[in-house]
Amino acid sequence: MRLLEEGNARWRDNNSVHPRQGADRRAELLEGQSPFVTVLSCADSRVPPELIFDQGLGDVFTIRSAGQVLDESVLGSLSYAGLHIDSTRLIVVLGHQSCGAVTAAVEAHESGEVPEGHVGYLVEEILPVVEATPEEGDDFLDDCVRANAVDIAGRLQEDEDLRGLVEAGTLEIVPARYDLETGAVTWL
Repeated sequence: MRLLEEGNARWRDNNSVHPRQGADRRAELLEGQSPFVTVLSCADSRVPPELIFDQGLGDVFTIRSAGQVLDESVLGSLSYAGLHIDSTRLIVVLGHQSCGAVTAAVEAHESGEVPEGHVGYLVEEILPVVEATPEEGDDFLDDCVRANAVDIAGRLQEDEDLRGLVEAGTLEIVPARYDLETGAVTWL
């Protein structure tokens, strides 16, 4: 987490160093990968984990899904990281300010209408978190973004593939929120 915090501080201060991104690093990675962290983040183009944490090629095993929705592909990727990439002992579930998928779930909660098709699937996956989030703060949407990241991290901690690693203390799963305005990551 220290490396992520330091990288995010550089990003926030517009002092990114873009480490380990040259031809030498590409050649070094031909033999395999050893990322130090796995990040499950939203597919939103404004939230690229390698940039907001100022990390280099091969440092971050990145999995992206709108609203961090857990489907079989995402769960399989997270399980692969936890079970087969020994260098990654941290999974970060990264929600973000103004998430479109969470916004769609909040709108469905308010209107009672779930969109059709694939977007409807995303909404249905996020809707239980929205419905369980108290509507008492100043920013219900942001409360839902935070609650969604916390919920997903909790579900991953109980996942049958990852639970043993969490219980053994060899894997930590941490929820976080990225602020589009400031560039800051807050650990939840």
